[in-house]
Amino acid sequence: MKINKLFVSITLLLMLIVTLTACSNNSGNGSENANAEDPGEPQEGGKVVGAMGTAPGGVFNPIFYTDSYEEKMLEFTHESLVTQNDKLEFTPQLAEEWTISEDQTEVTFNIRKDVKWHDGEDFTADDVVFTYQTLMDPSYVASGGLRTIFVEPLKGYESYSKGETDKFEAVVAEDEYTVTFKFDQPNASLLYYTSFPIIPKHIFADMPIADIIKAPESRDPEKVVGTGPFKFSSMVERESYEMVRHDDYWQGKPYLEKVEWKIVEPSVMIGLLEKGDIDFIAQPDNIPAADFEQVAGNENIKTIKQPDFSIDVLGFKLNHRTAKDVQNKVINPDNWKVNEKIANPKVRQAIAYAINREGIVKGLLFGQGEVVESPIPRKFWAYDDEAVNHYDFDQEQAKSILDEEGYVDTDGDGMREDPDGNKWILNLNYPAGKDRQGPIIEQQLEEVGISVDLRQPKEFSAFLEDIENDNNDWDLYLIGWGLNRRDPDPSEIYSIKTPYNYARWNNKEADKLLKDATEGADAFEQSKRKEIYAEWQEIFSSDLPELILYEEQALWGYNNRLHGIDPLPFTMYNNMHEWWVSK
Repeated sequence: MKINKLFVSITLLLMLIVTLTACSNNSGNGSENANAEDPGEPQEGGKVVGAMGTAPGGVFNPIFYTDSYEEKMLEFTHESLVTQNDKLEFTPQLAEEWTISEDQTEVTFNIRKDVKWHDGEDFTADDVVFTYQTLMDPSYVASGGLRTIFVEPLKGYESYSKGETDKFEAVVAEDEYTVTFKFDQPNASLLYYTSFPIIPKHIFADMPIADIIKAPESRDPEKVVGTGPFKFSSMVERESYEMVRHDDYWQGKPYLEKVEWKIVEPSVMIGLLEKGDIDFIAQPDNIPAADFEQVAGNENIKTIKQPDFSIDVLGFKLNHRTAKDVQNKVINPDNWKVNEKIANPKVRQAIAYAINREGIVKGLLFGQGEVVESPIPRKFWAYDDEAVNHYDFDQEQAKSILDEEGYVDTDGDGMREDPDGNKWILNLNYPAGKDRQGPIIEQQLEEVGISVDLRQPKEFSAFLEDIENDNNDWDLYLIGWGLNRRDPDPSEIYSIKTPYNYARWNNKEADKLLKDATEGADAFEQSKRKEIYAEWQEIFSSDLPELILYEEQALWGYNNRLHGIDPLPFTMYNNMHEWWVSK
């Protein structure tokens, strides 16, 4: 599973146009077979069934969801002021148009006047203000909120979020359908920060923020309210989740009557797709790499294959928070406790050399992945392969580095002690689903003399709780990240104070570069910004808070009876109101 952040993401100045590569009998962007029989005019009605290998956690609210299963379902129900097209350029969604001030400190949106919430209430500028005010509220993080990255550059964030003032100036409703975002500094990424999904003020305004995450309006499908083409209608928890169309949807009534999500065992998912019992497999699950060629050869299934905005990593728990900070949900680097077992970056580099990442891609992913050294996706102009260190599989190099740093076997048991002669055992924690990666990494590290305590895998929600409440003995962990697909900025995962900085990486030089890339004078020239990100990537790959095991391929498939699929570089879920099925 991935954190998007996630689930997990700006005005893009110039982008590389991403080519979507279809597999098997598809052409173009993989949405339709150019040689297939014309399906005719769209038909109204019908239902499609999507598959998920894991049940969502159960929080269906954009400001509080935690996993990628919740996130992908919310893409059907909630919307933002802006979205992106197939060139990753920002385009209008709930906003009709916008104006950016000359000094790049304000952006004013004219929002649509024909948008209705699922309960029939009008969507207005007040909803936008309420959403962002909630994200900035002093109680938001303490209540479990993780998405402060979208509000940190806004005017007055520090004083408002700390409760030093109750004057909220960051987002202002000029009138019922005009809203202005104000920033502390000139910012090259204004549209990124304004792209957060909006929640309804009339539903949540009277609730204490701490109660929103537990409220029926965030958890009970019948009470979840968005503006998207579909609305939740019912669920059998951990089995199925049903949505019905939003008849008053602003882009027109969807063709489909219903969308259902079924939770099925991954081992039977392909068989159900081939039999037609489910209609699509796409995000957050993929078609298993081992089965992709088989599925692509099925004439009743269309497939999509393209580089994904996701990576799997081996993380290094560089620092731990205090028990008090964990209890108070405080992220204060001044209180962090250094994990001496992996504090030496040379040790982390040795671990990188010791792991055969190409072998993992070939063996576990059947070649459906790519070894990369930077968490900035290759689709972006900011990715710089020449700026990073490359850790090709070289166990002799790993051994040499460890010897030089004083990690040697002093008692003759074949495993290395630390420079003080103490037992040196690295704990490796991982969630269910990474069961095959864990033992491989354990074996390869032990081959260079690093003793590993491979813990039992945990169900993902329990694993996530442990990694967030990080006053524990973790040293290494496995996790998947959904990367920022709105902009190359990796701050949501790698800035010091972001909740998703699970490594608790505390590199002030790297953090300053992230600020300079979006707020400094050089942020408005793409060439300068590229230089800044190149320098950041060099620091990342040298200091190595995480070792990127591989960048994934998106491998999706859907039944021939489903039409109107128009995938974007980052998702199959696009213009779902135009999906329809043949009778």
